[in-house]
Amino acid sequence: MLIRLQAANRRQPPALREDAISRDHLQRLTWIVSAATGFFVLWGLWRYGIAADAAERWPAWLVELMGLFTSAGLITLLLLWGLIFWQRRVAAVPTRGPRMSVAELYALSPRAFEHFVGELFERRGYSVEVRGRAGDLGVDLALTRADGRRAIVQCKRYRHQVGPDIVRELFGTMVHERAFHGFLVTTAEISDAARQWAADKPITLIDGAALAALSDDLRA
Repeated sequence: MLIRLQAANRRQPPALREDAISRDHLQRLTWIVSAATGFFVLWGLWRYGIAADAAERWPAWLVELMGLFTSAGLITLLLLWGLIFWQRRVAAVPTRGPRMSVAELYALSPRAFEHFVGELFERRGYSVEVRGRAGDLGVDLALTRADGRRAIVQCKRYRHQVGPDIVRELFGTMVHERAFHGFLVTTAEISDAARQWAADKPITLIDGAALAALSDDLRA
């Protein structure tokens, strides 16, 4: 079964900022800073609450050192939270630009290409997990619909034509992952033999030309 993704809205694709913090790193940084903030709050409660009376008997140099530690910690946390909110704002506001060509899509790094494709599915209501790395077992993106059904995506930045062997590999991965649907997204052309093989299966094939057209869906 060949399903075509239709762009619901005509939107400008955002510029992919590879110099910005990735979503995974930003999420990890948020957890770390949140934990550090919790530790800092506990420290403040102990220092200026529970140990306030005891602190009056501390040496002057120790009191001054603790004050410097507290001030430095507060400034560092404020800077880190500022960085996090700024990065989230950058990620949330797309930059207007023309439709991306197949050549421009191919020029993206593998990671940026996966995030680009992931954004297309997010715009369609899927929850997206980027898994494209060593040991991903052929799954670049793991999708979850609102009803809980799971699908997988293979992203292929190819120049040469995609044949039925790639589609058979995707179908085998679907069976292994127990996914209800599979998507093959590539910058290349897809052979007629590959399309015929996928015709009666829950697989969506998106070639380079179709992907470039779908980039309209990322217009703000």
